[in-house]
Amino acid sequence: MRLFYVVACIITLVGCSKEIEHSEPPIRPIAWTAVKTSNFEQVRTLSGIVAPVENASLSFEVNGKVEKVFVKLGDTVSKGQPLAKLNQLTFQLSFESASAQVKQAEAALQEAQNEYERYKTLSEQGLVSKSGFDNSKSAFESAKSAVDVANAQLNIARKNVQDSELLAPYDGVITKRLIEPSQQVAAGQSVFEIEGQHGFEVRVMVPESIIHDLNSDMTLKVTYPVMPQLEMKGHISEKGTRAESANAFPVTVILDEENSVLRAGMTAEVEFVYQGMGRTGYTGPSIRIPVSSLGADVKQKAYVFVFNPETQLLEKRFVQTENVINNEVIISKGLNDKEIIATAGIAFLRDGQKVSLLDNAVQRFN
Repeated sequence: MRLFYVVACIITLVGCSKEIEHSEPPIRPIAWTAVKTSNFEQVRTLSGIVAPVENASLSFEVNGKVEKVFVKLGDTVSKGQPLAKLNQLTFQLSFESASAQVKQAEAALQEAQNEYERYKTLSEQGLVSKSGFDNSKSAFESAKSAVDVANAQLNIARKNVQDSELLAPYDGVITKRLIEPSQQVAAGQSVFEIEGQHGFEVRVMVPESIIHDLNSDMTLKVTYPVMPQLEMKGHISEKGTRAESANAFPVTVILDEENSVLRAGMTAEVEFVYQGMGRTGYTGPSIRIPVSSLGADVKQKAYVFVFNPETQLLEKRFVQTENVINNEVIISKGLNDKEIIATAGIAFLRDGQKVSLLDNAVQRFN
């Protein structure tokens, strides 16, 4: 009886042992993404400088001594607001003198006109010589010219009086003040710098290799190294036609939105996306995948693991890689649109392995 009990226990243990040996290994869950075919695009990020759309160096159009300065550095001004004023005594005297010259010329014109009309009447009656009439006519014409000259001088004198006061050309902020009262300034000498309040632009130098791929219809991503969280959109407003330093062309990118934290002179990074070419010369449709989804065999051939939804098995598939852009690899051959690939733990996966998909949202790389 005791022997029977021992034999029964041994049989039970062997049976359990066989059940353990034949149990299936657990199905491994994988991180994944569904790929998407898109045009072959190249991305180039270039640094530039933030600048106001409106920016001007202001100067007087006449020489003179500064009498008053109405604004200081950092002041906000409105269009037409007085910024500074020169001593107007000399300009005012010139204006008054020119006004007197006009009156004198007009009086002389009236006298010459009367004389001309008198000679004309006498000439028609044959009472004066032709030379006398011609002289009166010439004097009349000269008097009219003298009035025109006097009026021109008056206009110049009037403009000089107006130009002795410097006005803001548009709404903006004074970014430089370069004069003080009693200072002598020359015409054209910079006395203020003003920035408008109509947004910012980014000025960037673009290499000759991609300048022909850029156009004004492109929407560009603009970021700022000192503010990594800030991302803005912009478009090309100007594209230089002449190369400058290092065979680079000046390009201006207008920002499509405004942000109060931006300041002129900040560094910006502009991302240019354009029709590109792979390292193999490929330019057709392509697929982007995360770098983490790529593996390489002993011969350095790149591969990915493609998930079959029907069998739940992985297929090790070799692919043709092109360029690497922002932690993504461009694939030109080996993958099809909407296929699902593993995106992590590639070294621990194998061909034909049964897996399940982690319950995460579909991510499409394009």
